[in-house]
Amino acid sequence: MALAASGFGRPRPAAPTSRHLRALLDRLHLLQIDSVSVLVRSHYLPVFSRLGLYDRALLDQLAWPTGRSAARRRQLFESWAHEASLLPVTFEPLLRWRKAAALRHQGIWGGPSRVAREQPQLVAQLLERVREEGPLTASEVSQPRERTPGRMWDWSEEKRALEWLFVTGQVHVAGRRPSFERMYDVPERVLPPEVLAAPTPAEPEARAQLLLHAADALGVATAGDLADYFRMKLPGARPVLAELVASGELEPVAVEGWQQPAYVRPGLVVPRKITARALLTPFDPIVWERSRAARLYGFDYRIEIYTPPAKRVYGYYVLPFLLGDTLVARVDLKADRSRGVPTLHVKGAYAEPGHDLGRIAVPLAAELAELARWLGLTAIDVDPKGDLADRLRHTAAELLINACGPRSVPSCDVISTTS
Repeated sequence: MALAASGFGRPRPAAPTSRHLRALLDRLHLLQIDSVSVLVRSHYLPVFSRLGLYDRALLDQLAWPTGRSAARRRQLFESWAHEASLLPVTFEPLLRWRKAAALRHQGIWGGPSRVAREQPQLVAQLLERVREEGPLTASEVSQPRERTPGRMWDWSEEKRALEWLFVTGQVHVAGRRPSFERMYDVPERVLPPEVLAAPTPAEPEARAQLLLHAADALGVATAGDLADYFRMKLPGARPVLAELVASGELEPVAVEGWQQPAYVRPGLVVPRKITARALLTPFDPIVWERSRAARLYGFDYRIEIYTPPAKRVYGYYVLPFLLGDTLVARVDLKADRSRGVPTLHVKGAYAEPGHDLGRIAVPLAAELAELARWLGLTAIDVDPKGDLADRLRHTAAELLINACGPRSVPSCDVISTTS
């Protein structure tokens, strides 16, 4: 039920179009954004996991259109939802209560809140400058300064001020530079006019709608799962959930093995089986909440990006592998374009306990080949790390070569293992 709700279980289209992409986004409701680009920016991966070889430019055109009519053509916008996310523009009114709450409670947003409290004149000056000159990036408005080595979030005061304006809805993200730096602009030049003119729902109604959208995207979920989808605090979500149950819009259910009650939408169809095959970004809805991944799949998952290298168990950017209806393996991946041949580097490959290595290796090799082709990488290098590595390397060569062929995205001339 959870996998079908999340867009799995259907054959991947031969040539995914913007129509397929919009239908998927109507199902997922959001794509989480993350700055790590060791493989590919994370918001692109959930679409690949479900649709296969699609053109990433299709997503860019929905989220960051350019030109004089960009605001009218924009179908996705950036906001804090499940962390920083891309959402359909129709969701903007449902999130206004959160932006109003940020304005009322300036102590919950760290550095941006501090700048808003201590330097309101700087915030006002930057808002006026964006209004007159936008879209602008933080680097275009920041004073020269020395950066602190080793600090990931070494933001300038101007960047913090712009982020405060973004958090509170006074500016939006008009686009992204090639470096992925945000370009800020005023709402009327970013959002479609009909979205700006839409009425603002009362907070309880907005929360109710967001929880129903979460239920649609999750299939079956606890109260904590539902609240987490759009990053609501559970105490604020519980009374709204009770009202949704009383009105018949959610149905409480018991799930064998779960200690907490769960909820489904009435009439939800239970698929007879799921035959998925997909690599998942660490920020995919299937795995982004650790306790849910453990309850559904017995999968203990910790993102180790911020773990010191010597303490990592599996690697830096580890993708779970979904086969059938469960998570059977994980692989540490990197897109290495510094070599003479652009290479998908498999730095480690690990089967989950109790799963047959032989059953996993062939479909995993095929999925790695698809991923390599989608990213324009023409070789796959498998390091001898992990219990799956040797079998994956031995079964990969023929599969990877056979996976090449003419498609709507740049195809590989040669895909081969280089280890």
